[in-house]
Amino acid sequence: MSKYSAEAIRMDKMKVLDVLRTHAKDGINELGKRLDFSPQKVARIIKKLEKEKIIWGFSAIDDGKASNLKHFILILKRNTKSVEPMIRKGVVTDFLDDYIPNQLIVENIYFTHGKYDGIVTFYAPDLSYAKMLISEIMRRIGEYFNDYQLLETLFPIRKQGIKNPQLKNLVEFL
Repeated sequence: MSKYSAEAIRMDKMKVLDVLRTHAKDGINELGKRLDFSPQKVARIIKKLEKEKIIWGFSAIDDGKASNLKHFILILKRNTKSVEPMIRKGVVTDFLDDYIPNQLIVENIYFTHGKYDGIVTFYAPDLSYAKMLISEIMRRIGEYFNDYQLLETLFPIRKQGIKNPQLKNLVEFL
């Protein structure tokens, strides 16, 4: 395979990825029209992106209101205590999965570099459920953290690159 064709394939993948970020709900035919690609080419590229684990799937984007859930952001600051290998593995592979309180949905978990070392975004019915999650995290691995902050999202302006369709109603809030 020539260098140019490998680069062309990479560019086509990036084009498909860019379109999927904002139009993932579109069918293959619509995506093909947006990209000026055949539907077969789009399907083939999406299959490759999934196989390479570049894209992880498709999801509905909502603000939790339909299911009476509030959105929270938990930011965590690590201390200098060394994390045992088994705990490190558990945090990375199934962090929170086995002890999430009922009615709580974890949206994202990030390890970060900066003032804080981790971010967990999640939905909960109310502040007391959000605090249950924090209590469980602190009970299990709290010895590795010296600070955390819990924030409640008032409303999203963008989620996964998509503008909130209710923004016109929310402008007055700011």
